[in-house]
Amino acid sequence: MTFDPGALGHSRSDLAAALKRERKRAGWTQVRLAKRCNMSQTKVSTIESGKSTPALVDVELILEALGSGGPPAADILSLARSAHTEWQDHWASRRRGLDKKQNELARLEAATEEFRFFLLSMITGLLATPDYVRASIADVSGDQSKTIAKKLERQNVLLESAKSFTFILTEQAVRWPLLPPLAMAMQLDRLVSVSRLPQVRLGVLPLVGHIPERPLNTFTVYDRRLATVETGTGALVLRDHRDVNAYRDDFDRYEGYAVWGEECRELLSEWSMIFTRQHP
Repeated sequence: MTFDPGALGHSRSDLAAALKRERKRAGWTQVRLAKRCNMSQTKVSTIESGKSTPALVDVELILEALGSGGPPAADILSLARSAHTEWQDHWASRRRGLDKKQNELARLEAATEEFRFFLLSMITGLLATPDYVRASIADVSGDQSKTIAKKLERQNVLLESAKSFTFILTEQAVRWPLLPPLAMAMQLDRLVSVSRLPQVRLGVLPLVGHIPERPLNTFTVYDRRLATVETGTGALVLRDHRDVNAYRDDFDRYEGYAVWGEECRELLSEWSMIFTRQHP
């Protein structure tokens, strides 16, 4: 399926109208459809009014009950996937102010208990030193002091004992020289420190051996309800359970190739020393 970024996240009303149209085409009442699909009539009503976005499995169930098939059913399923997908481009975020984006992330983190971070090319803000945070947004014009402060403030979430965090970083993400050598050594030392927090698991995928996987993007999974996938120009926000589960499955596979615990900390310390020796 090809997504139109301009339509992503804006398809709920179109999906609601299409499902209502299919039900009326079949000559069914909401009560009959609800009974056939083992749903409440209230649920069918909120779906058709656009007040709630149905899961893809619910859409498939409704279409099957109504006997819908062919291109109309395919179009409705396409709408359902789009309704569960949001596109957040970098330019829009920068126009609104990156500090506002930090507020959104803080709210999402407050509502999440289990986090999975797969970091392909950079260290995420939750793990970053102030220098690394500053360098990561150096290409954004204007005063970024408020954004930097909020990024660092968000790191407090790592101390919440009711939450759990699993970070997988590729060796490239860890060792990419975004900062001068001594500052990079300090950044790696911070990774070692954070990895000792009881609610944090931090692993590294070293560039050795054989890893028959081909990661394409940095992604984060929040519980079982949401996944964000980063690209060069923005991020996809995926809410369909099939998409979320697919990224959870990817994460589970990468876990098996990563090194953890003391072995991970030894690697990080070794790489930190390499940066230290590069310092003039």
